[in-house]
Formats: sequence, C-alpha cells, structure tokens
Amino acid sequence: MEFDHVLTTTPSVRRKLDLRRPVENEVLAECLELALHAPTPGNQQSWRWLVVRDQDVKNRLGELFRRVGLAYLEQYADAAAADPAMARSVASGRHLIDVIEQVPAFVVPCVEGRTTGANVADAVLYGGIFPAVWSFQLALRSRGLGSTLTTYHLQTEAEAAEILGVPEGYTQACLLPVAYTTTTDFKPTPRRPLSEVAYLDHWGKSLG
Repeated sequence: MEFDHVLTTTPSVRRKLDLRRPVENEVLAECLELALHAPTPGNQQSWRWLVVRDQDVKNRLGELFRRVGLAYLEQYADAAAADPAMARSVASGRHLIDVIEQVPAFVVPCVEGRTTGANVADAVLYGGIFPAVWSFQLALRSRGLGSTLTTYHLQTEAEAAEILGVPEGYTQACLLPVAYTTTTDFKPTPRRPLSEVAYLDHWGKSLG
C-alpha cells in the first residue's frame, strides 16, 4: 500500500470493525515490532504494551469503558439533535460502546512515568508513547486492520490498572480496540484547509 495513501486513509474505525474475524497474535506482534522503531525522547523506549485477548478481562474493561463513554456522549445529545454531523459522530461512538467487548483485541499502550502538571514534563512523557501508537495504527492499516484511539477508561485508570496488573509508576496512554475491517476502501477524511491551520513565523499569518 502506497505510503501517502496509508497516511491519508487511516481513520478512527468504529462501525467498520469486523467483530467476527479473529486477529492473529502474529499480526499484532508484527505491528508492534514496527511501532518500536518510532522516535522516543532520549531513546529511552519506556513504553509497555498490553495486548488483551482474554474475554473476562475485556468484559471488565468494557464495563469501565461503557460507564464513562455513555456519560460523555450524553453531554452531546442536544448538539447531536441539531447537527447531522454531530449526530453521526455520536452514533459512531455509541456503536463502539455497545460492542466494545466483542472487539477481538484491545491494545493498551503504557509509558513509564506519571504526569506532573508541568507542560514540558508531560510533553516528554506523552511524546514517549504517542509516536509509537500512531506507527502501530499505520501498521495495522497496511495489513487490513483498523483501530481508534480511545480514552474513556482513563477516567477510571486506577481500576483498569488493577484489572490489568499495571504497576505503579506507569501511565496508561489510551485503549486501542483492534480488528480487521469490513472494508479496506477508506477515503481521505475531509480536513480544514492548510491555510486556516498552518502559520508562518507568527500566529495568524497563513503559510498557504
């Protein structure tokens, strides 16, 4: 798959995850091996990756995911009623909440360290994991799998850590539901024009 195409057609996949097709451990391992080549601050490679296949563990994490996710989406009920685009987004999110335990695999990326509230320290912390998360998602896409970066369960991170056995001193960055996709014909997602979001030398001076 041509690289620019992968970069522009790797969406957040929720509705089009194939819940019936198994995901092989070998494929997940291949994608994680590629993710480990992502840059990391000071070359510390302080990441850890939890691959969750056990149905009981998925059920317990799913309970946390659903509890927080439903409360979050409820905030957007009025906006969704008035805006078709928002309605589609909420419906997509609700679908994933409804089926979360059926997704073949969860991947929970973790990074050594804890947030401090200081911007520079927290940027280094998350900079040590999110480039690798994106590399993992791109690797999945190139093999016909999809994912979406979710954070609902982080509101109950301590409970999730107990379920997963995550030791103190590590931060869970997100939860990635992973499955093959029911289609591979993803199109580039519309984005705001570069002239609106990229500046030259000074905030507000358009690059384009």
